[in-house]
Amino acid sequence: MITVPVETPSGAYEVLVGAGLLDTLAARLHGRIAVITDETVLALHGAALPADALVLSVPPGEASKSLAQAERLWTALLAAGIGRSDTIVAFGGGVVGDLAGFVAATLHRGTPFVQVPTTLLAQVDSSVGGKVAIDHPLGKNLIGAFHQPRLVLADLRTLETLPIRERWSGLAEIVKAALLGDLELLALLERDLEAIAERPGAEAVARSIAIKARIVAADEKESGLRRVLNLGHTVGHALEVAAGYGALTHGEAVVYGMRAALRISERYAGLSRADAERALALLRRFPSGPLPVRDTDALLAAAGRDKKREGAHVHYVVLPALGQAATLRADEGMLREAIDAALEEA
Repeated sequence: MITVPVETPSGAYEVLVGAGLLDTLAARLHGRIAVITDETVLALHGAALPADALVLSVPPGEASKSLAQAERLWTALLAAGIGRSDTIVAFGGGVVGDLAGFVAATLHRGTPFVQVPTTLLAQVDSSVGGKVAIDHPLGKNLIGAFHQPRLVLADLRTLETLPIRERWSGLAEIVKAALLGDLELLALLERDLEAIAERPGAEAVARSIAIKARIVAADEKESGLRRVLNLGHTVGHALEVAAGYGALTHGEAVVYGMRAALRISERYAGLSRADAERALALLRRFPSGPLPVRDTDALLAAAGRDKKREGAHVHYVVLPALGQAATLRADEGMLREAIDAALEEA
């Protein structure tokens, strides 16, 4: 087991990475436990949950990150008498983590919660850092809060039932973390990318989490530095929205977004051609099919609703060098260039 500490102004907690950690869940918690999960995860891993836990499930998929599902969960939790001395457990992938975290953040103005992510994407990204949200028809994660978990248990055994496409999706976020601040991890990925997709190991997962933990500790509420975690996400989220949720996995969209960011970094941030090509070579090893949307105007409109927008500009993440990140104030022209770069890479 590897322990990654996370320290924020809202409180400190640990991310535990290893195999078999789900079996220790009940022993690590106090008070009543309310588990929010989805129907697929419940069928696969529900037997490992504490027998006396209140278990609430939602349909799998991005559509469950909705106000309607949040209201249904609030009602069930309130009816069961779940209070601030109890714990809500988010047991599932990023959709469940975001939804359950949002419900926990708003129930009684803040109820403790624990993340037990069961997908690689959730383990290395959304379960850490306290950003919780639901979606709106105009964009992803536009209604949310900052609410740090009390603990994160990243059990690698839950990844054994994960479809390979979803493992590649999570691996995109590990590549992102390496590009932001860990050249040793980048070298590991260059050597073993396909093997890690088949069987993610504790080192790659924990190193990725450690990069995010360091950034979150310095900027919990995304007022500055934390924006760099959105590398590839401005165009990536636009692709997800314009294509319709589910047509692309999050990781697939972010891979296209990172490819675009590398081209923009080369043009405007001083990234060397050699470093851009090195990173692009790694990203081109990801499986990909034809993009389901190629409408530049539709993508530009979606990117313009990005939650990182300030006035007429979006904080767009670039890499002056591999392992270093910065943000540019991108206007419509630069966003159009980024979108065109992503489409050229498709």
